[in-house]
Amino acid sequence: MSEPVWNKFLTERDRAVFDASGYGTRGGFGKRPALVIIDVNWAFCGDRPEPILESIKRWRNSCGEDAWIALPYIRFLIDKCHEKGVPVIYTTGVRREDNWDSGSWSWKNNRNNEDVHTLVPNIDGNEIVAPIAPAPQDIVIYKQKPSGFFGSNMASYLTLLGCDSVIVTGTTTSGCVRATVLDAFSLNYRVAIAEEGCFDRSQASHAINLCDMNAKYADVVKTSEVLTFVDSLKPGMFELPKGAREDVHGQRTLEDPACTDVVADLRIGCCAAGRGFLQGQADRHVHRHAGRRRL
Repeated sequence: MSEPVWNKFLTERDRAVFDASGYGTRGGFGKRPALVIIDVNWAFCGDRPEPILESIKRWRNSCGEDAWIALPYIRFLIDKCHEKGVPVIYTTGVRREDNWDSGSWSWKNNRNNEDVHTLVPNIDGNEIVAPIAPAPQDIVIYKQKPSGFFGSNMASYLTLLGCDSVIVTGTTTSGCVRATVLDAFSLNYRVAIAEEGCFDRSQASHAINLCDMNAKYADVVKTSEVLTFVDSLKPGMFELPKGAREDVHGQRTLEDPACTDVVADLRIGCCAAGRGFLQGQADRHVHRHAGRRRL
């Protein structure tokens, strides 16, 4: 079993403190989870798999290739949740055209007022990326601050669904993922984080924030373990939205011609880690999704 991604950043003193303090105990999955996908949109992924320093020339919030490494893991989780009828909830941002409502975001980034439409025509940065586009029965929550709970219907929707826990993926690990995890913990939801399904611009911030959340607020687990857990759930436990095609708010899908190149790149395994996961999970999961769109 591979060691946690954060181990290489810890000092011997850190390791000793964690061993002696009791933090990091496994909390366990809940019984009625929802999959929560934080801000996996074009703005944070970029419009193609490429090194981060290239991607941020057009998309200042992009996480570069690390985003595209995470997408196959997130796609598998979505497909498994759809198969079992488990709620899938997306968050993404929303802004006025004049960016007036950016508020405090403008205080910490000197590129905040860039018009991204002039750099990447015909793509809305807040749109969920095509390879994991919401299905009609999925829920999309629009937000303006880091936490998916702040100023949104997240908590009331989880209550309506009867959820006791959340499985969190997305970006950035140190920002909106962490903020959402802390609010879920504060509301007494059990929280699991699918490790390979999270990503960040900073590799160090990604690792250390996973470490911190695993110590105090959540269980950071491998995606394969989450898939096994969801597979163990009884199908049809939740009353989900019925959905209609127009409910996805004009969202691009895998068939959209504008997305052909990026989807093709993802399908052929543009990122080695994602490709390895897909191959490793194939016998166990792919045969259950015959006829569905695959990566």
